[in-house]
Amino acid sequence: MIKSELVEKLAEQEKLSVHVARRIVDTLFNAMTNALVDGDRVELREFGVLSVRTRKARTGRNPKTGAPVAVQEKRVPFFKAGKAVKEALNKKGA
Repeated sequence: MIKSELVEKLAEQEKLSVHVARRIVDTLFNAMTNALVDGDRVELREFGVLSVRTRKARTGRNPKTGAPVAVQEKRVPFFKAGKAVKEALNKKGA
């Protein structure tokens, strides 16, 4: 599912205009992004937790030339699925 499909589904299910649904989805994503930038975690009960992890600096390789390349330390998002999501994914007969 892509963002526009999520907006359409929200608009249809809650009988909202697409414009209002898009603003809701954008507001939600912006709030989640800002929380992660601030170093907070985003916990959506029964869905999962988004947090930030730090990858240490390392030496990588240029795939074309094989030359070593310094890769700087960086922060990356990390998602851990909640119990309800894990159970839905692993239902018997699915």
